[in-house]
Amino acid sequence: NTKRGPYFFADCTVNKNPSAEDLVEITLQTKYAVEQFRIQPRIAFVSYSNFGSNRGNIPNKQREAIAYLHENFPEMIVDGEMQANVAVNQEILEKNFPFSKLFGGAANTLIFPYLTAGNIAYKLLQELADVEVIGPILNGLNKSVHVLPIGSTVTEIVNMVMIAALDGQCVHRRNKGEDCT
Repeated sequence: NTKRGPYFFADCTVNKNPSAEDLVEITLQTKYAVEQFRIQPRIAFVSYSNFGSNRGNIPNKQREAIAYLHENFPEMIVDGEMQANVAVNQEILEKNFPFSKLFGGAANTLIFPYLTAGNIAYKLLQELADVEVIGPILNGLNKSVHVLPIGSTVTEIVNMVMIAALDGQCVHRRNKGEDCT
């Protein structure tokens, strides 16, 4: 949790070099996970490029995934590719990219282009900022996996246990045909 509220990062733990199809799946799984917290996901694909300003394998892959999501999930608030500061700063986003589907609010969910970038951002945030970091949580399996990294504090352990318990309750409700959100 930050002074601006909670942020969700994906993928910081598993996929070393995801394809466009993998990025779509990561985004859908992350959207679902964020909704379990009763938070509307506002998803940005973060990159070194803003909406096609640079060419390269990474932004091209991201643009392919975003195009698929826009076409097949038009109600989803997802856009990019964009630099991280643009994603989390509503003023910069709206001034420079008023066409973005994120117009009206900054992103709260960041999809990283590959594992290295996501993990570095997550670990830097954990060490340099005065914020609570919970995770990683692995989604997309039959049941979520809640990971306690080396050096977890008592608070981080308690928070992860709470998340795991809530996730378990959600799995139980889904098995009974009930909604978790």
